Amino acid sequence: MCKRIAALAVFAILLGAPLFATGKVEAKARELVIWTYDSFSSEWGPGPAVSKDFFEQTGITVRWVSHGDAGELLARLLVEGAGAQADIILGLDQNLTSRALASGLLEAYKPAGAENIAPELLIDPGWSLIPFDYSYFAFVYDSQSLPRAPSGLEELTGEQYAGKIILLDPRSSSPGIGFFAWVRAVYGEGWRDYWRRLAPSILTIAESWSTGYGLFTNEEAPLVLSYTTSPSYHLEYEGSERFKAAIFGEGHPIQVELAGLLRAASNKEDARAFLDYMVSPGFQALIPLGNWMYPVIRIPLPASFRIAPQSGRILRTEAPTEAELNEWALLMRETRR
Repeated sequence: MCKRIAALAVFAILLGAPLFATGKVEAKARELVIWTYDSFSSEWGPGPAVSKDFFEQTGITVRWVSHGDAGELLARLLVEGAGAQADIILGLDQNLTSRALASGLLEAYKPAGAENIAPELLIDPGWSLIPFDYSYFAFVYDSQSLPRAPSGLEELTGEQYAGKIILLDPRSSSPGIGFFAWVRAVYGEGWRDYWRRLAPSILTIAESWSTGYGLFTNEEAPLVLSYTTSPSYHLEYEGSERFKAAIFGEGHPIQVELAGLLRAASNKEDARAFLDYMVSPGFQALIPLGNWMYPVIRIPLPASFRIAPQSGRILRTEAPTEAELNEWALLMRETRR
C-alpha cells in the first residue's frame, strides 16, 4: 500500500499536479486592464487607491495603462480599434462621447447602483459610457500675483494679462476642448476673432492638464485653465487658499467624465464588476480627494471643498468638429509667431 501511494505520488509530480487536495485551488491571478489618462493613474491620482480598494473587495488586480490626456486616450483607442489591449477605457468626457460611440468599440452595460447617479449627469442613455465624476471648467489664478480675479472671457484679452495665461491644447486635452467649446458657446461664429484677441495673453498652450497645471504651480504664469474644484487640493494638502477659481458672469461649462466597457475586452466579467464598483460609495469616496472632482452619487464632501465656488450659470456646450480644431490650429500658428 505504501509503495503504491509512493508510486502515485511520483506519477503526480511528473504530471505537475498535486496528489492530495488541500481545499484550495491555485487560481490564475485575475487582472483587469484599464486605459486612462496620466493624472488618474499617477501616484498622486486616485488610481492607486482605487486599485487597492477594488482588490481588497474582489481579489482582482487592476493594471492601469495611461495615454496622456483624454483626447490622446480616445485617439489611441480609435487607432488600435478592436485590437486595443484593454478591458475598460476610463476618462473620456461628454465632448468626446460622439466619436467614442460612433466607433462601435464600446459595449453597453448598466452597472448595479446606476439609479444613484444624478440624472443630469447621464450623457449616454444607452449606457455604453457611464459617468464617474464631474466638475466645471474655470480659470484658477494665483491670488498673490493677481489680487483681483478676472470676471469674464473678454477681460482675459486685456493688456494686463499679456503672457499670463496657460491654456491646454483642444486636440489632445479634454479641458482644452472644453475651453474651445466655452468660447464658441459665448461668441458663436465670432470665436475666431476672440482667439485673435486672446493670443497676446497666452504664455503657452500645453498638451495636457498635468503639464499645464504643473507650469502654473511652478509660477510660470498666474492663470491656468482648470476646474472650480482645483483650489480644494491646495487647501487640503497645503493648508493654503492662495489659489482660487474665478467665476465668470457668462457661466461655466460642466465636464462629466465617463468610462466604458470595450466590446473586444478579454475580461468582461471582471470589467463589469469594476463598473459596478465605480458607481459605489467606495470608489466615489476616493474621487474628491483623489481626482479633485465631484462624485456622481450623493455622498458627503471633504471640508476642503468649501472653497470650490459654484457658478450661477451652468453651460452645456457642443464639442468642436475636427475641421474647427484644424482651423484653430492654423489660427494659433498665425497669431503666435
